[in-house]
Amino acid sequence: MAQVINDEIFAAWRALSGDGSGDGWRCISISGSLGPHLMAARHFPDNAEALLVGFDNVILPLPGALPSGSGFRVEHVNTGRPGNWLALVRQPSGSLDLFARMTADVVETLTATGTVTENRILQLLIGRIRAWQHFMSRTGGALGPEAELGLAGELECAAHLIAAGMSAYAVMDGWKGPLDGLQDFELGNGAIEVKSTLAQTGFPATILSLEQLDDAVRQPLFLCGCRFMLGPGGNTLPQRVATMREMIAKDSAALALFETGLIHVGFVDADAKFYTRSFVSGPGRFILVNNAFPRLTPGTVPHGIRHARYEIDLDAIDCPQASVEDVIGMIGDL
Repeated sequence: MAQVINDEIFAAWRALSGDGSGDGWRCISISGSLGPHLMAARHFPDNAEALLVGFDNVILPLPGALPSGSGFRVEHVNTGRPGNWLALVRQPSGSLDLFARMTADVVETLTATGTVTENRILQLLIGRIRAWQHFMSRTGGALGPEAELGLAGELECAAHLIAAGMSAYAVMDGWKGPLDGLQDFELGNGAIEVKSTLAQTGFPATILSLEQLDDAVRQPLFLCGCRFMLGPGGNTLPQRVATMREMIAKDSAALALFETGLIHVGFVDADAKFYTRSFVSGPGRFILVNNAFPRLTPGTVPHGIRHARYEIDLDAIDCPQASVEDVIGMIGDL
């Protein structure tokens, strides 16, 4: 779908291209779009490629609150048409191919929203563009091995929660791992921190700070341990992403949140060829993090210690495991 939209946008930009004479916008509507008005466009005299998004009854953010940088800008524009319009415009320094991928992804996100309010569509638009802004600011390409494993674990945890009855929207709305949240999932008043390993002896889990396993702010707090092995019969990261998309496909709002999370974490489908490792899911576990769980927190370390990074062997601790149903029951209705 994204490739079809990408091809349509490129064709529109080619048709609109000119010698830079005149001033203003030249536009072509994007076929099959829903919700807001969507048009591929060029602005003259600079001949800049753009996507225009129009709203009938919504107050747009102030110019200073709009995302910009990393090869693009977002601005208020006067198209001469009814409504309030935002333009996503390529900067001269921005890659045309990457800008087209971003534009096609934004269009696909907005056209998949279905019947939601214009305010919700505006939120999705800005959130999606900010996700791409974060992605474009990254210095690397595809995810490294550790980040690839971490994302596989977060998808595994999300799949367990949804399969056990938690709503797809609640899970995706609570997925904070891509946003560098303190825990990977914030669900209601509770949270889940996901740790993944390929080790077959022991289960080393690296705790990144004193606050990561501190339940003083969010309760209940669970640690989800996902053990994988590499080999035939498993699923690559792109396959796991595809499976999650199928699980939540009927909830367009959840799917939009999921896709935005993927961009934030640095996963794009165009990099699928780089993810060749096949992860076989082993036995996982949920453990309630409470006073019986061995951990370092701001309230338990000696005065003056302000930061710590440490490792726990989950196979060596004597704490009861919880079922995914127990986790959902303790977190409560969302």
